[in-house]
Amino acid sequence: MSGDEAASVRPQHTDRTDTGLQIGMQQQNKAASAHNKTPTDLTARHGLVRGLQQWRKSVADFLKRSQEIVNNRFGVNIRDFLAERQPLVWLLALIISVAVAYSALAFRWLIGIVQLPWLGTQTERVASAAAELPFWQVILAPAIGGLIVGFLLDRYMPGRRAHGVADVIEARALHNSHIDPKTGFFSALLSAISIGSGASVGREGPIVHLGATLAAMVEDYFKLSPGARRTLLSCGVAAAVSASFNAPIAGVLFAHEVILTHYAFRALVPTVIASVAAAVIARVHLGNSVTFLIPDYSITSYWEFPAFALLGLTCAVVAIIFEIALMATDRVCWRFEMPLWLRTGLGGLLVGCIAVFFPQVLGVGYDATNEALQRELPLLLLIWLIVAKTAATAISLACRFAGGIFSPSLYLGAMTGSAFGLIATSAFPEFGSSQGLYAILGMGAVAASVLGAPLSTTLIVFELTGGYTMTIALLLTVSIAVGVTQAFLGHSLFYWQLGRRGLFLQEGPHKSIQRRLHVDDFFTPVDPEADAQHVQDKEAPWLMATDTLERALREFDRCGQPRIVVVSANDPTLIIGHADRLSALNLFNKALIDAAVEEHR
Repeated sequence: MSGDEAASVRPQHTDRTDTGLQIGMQQQNKAASAHNKTPTDLTARHGLVRGLQQWRKSVADFLKRSQEIVNNRFGVNIRDFLAERQPLVWLLALIISVAVAYSALAFRWLIGIVQLPWLGTQTERVASAAAELPFWQVILAPAIGGLIVGFLLDRYMPGRRAHGVADVIEARALHNSHIDPKTGFFSALLSAISIGSGASVGREGPIVHLGATLAAMVEDYFKLSPGARRTLLSCGVAAAVSASFNAPIAGVLFAHEVILTHYAFRALVPTVIASVAAAVIARVHLGNSVTFLIPDYSITSYWEFPAFALLGLTCAVVAIIFEIALMATDRVCWRFEMPLWLRTGLGGLLVGCIAVFFPQVLGVGYDATNEALQRELPLLLLIWLIVAKTAATAISLACRFAGGIFSPSLYLGAMTGSAFGLIATSAFPEFGSSQGLYAILGMGAVAASVLGAPLSTTLIVFELTGGYTMTIALLLTVSIAVGVTQAFLGHSLFYWQLGRRGLFLQEGPHKSIQRRLHVDDFFTPVDPEADAQHVQDKEAPWLMATDTLERALREFDRCGQPRIVVVSANDPTLIIGHADRLSALNLFNKALIDAAVEEHR
């Protein structure tokens, strides 16, 4: 190696040696530093680590125990709540209430549009406006309206009748809360024409059916469970009553008492949401005023309560006569065969003839009801108006005018109570309260007896009149009237209407379940690839897939066999499956249990 090369190599070796020395010194320093730490410092550090680990474990155990407690206590309920899509049901209840409230407003506006050409006003003061018209105009208006209603019924309505509250009850009990939208909207249109032309019917029943129709449309779109469908149906009804009467509490009770026929907590919340929202919308557009103007009144003496009880009996008599008149007129009317448009036209002509002498019978009659509450009608006129309104309403409904019975019931109750109060205060002036108080009590008693809804009707009267101080008197009068009416007739007018169709739903949920379920829900179909089989014995029992569970159970009981063939509707000899008695009973029991659970949750 040359001298130059040796010189160039030596510095590189020296650099590597210096670097090694530096690394070694650093390692020695670290070792010395670690060696110089005291035992106290090491113990503190290890204690801190163990403390952090224990704290982390405690937090994890706490969270785990909390989760177990929450799951054990609330998990099942929360899972059920979410599984039944209750948040969606609440939201849909609000949406339905908005749609129903504005539909109710539109319905009232449409009535005013129909009555404007012949009456000259869109207000509810029909009687005072009709009293100033020529008699021929009063006669012709309901007759022309009847011709139009009859023609539309004959051409476009299934069953040639408009639908109402009874059909909502039927939909809830038998048709999984489904209502045909065309039928619902067309019934509302026919009701507006009927009321606007002067037919003696109410507007609340059509609004209730319209609200139920809108709810059914929402139910169909979101594919909800049967229980949720019934809840939303009640929401539509509650919103309709609330918007129509400006009575949110009564709307909730009416939906539960008449439509659902139970008071389940699961259905209460969305029903309240719908009723309150509809009432708010109605008050925004119509104001916060009550429907009827109530004079000052007070209960003079508690000795007056026997008179209130006697008023209850009197109202029961009026309600019974009213319902019998509706039934009898319907039977008599349909004994005469004629085109439907002619029948409704003649019915309108008869109502017009009555209105020439008593214009107070036209339409919903709220102006005459207010006059009775204000003690502006003499005794003889009150009695005549009871007779005239009963006749006009019976003719209107029997001849197939579209409308409800709630307004006529309030009308008859106000007239009955006012007449009774006039007699009572005249006979016992030192004990008798005001005549207006008796009119309020009569309104509630007759309406509750006809509708079969004492609680909701009581609340409706409270909210319609703004009078809450006569609570105990109203409850006594209503209870006696409803009890006596049920003792004589055994049912409300709604259930009479259903009974005419062969539907006796007041017998209990087991009957409606038997009629709602069909053989198609439980029979076992045959293998479609197998050879076709036919019934050989003509005496052998058989069922069709469309038969109700009620008929199937009766057929099982009649023949005593555990299995019955199911035949085709097109070919009664072709066997399409077999129905087992045990499967039918299991389906029936499950439906009963589901109904009981729904009513108590």
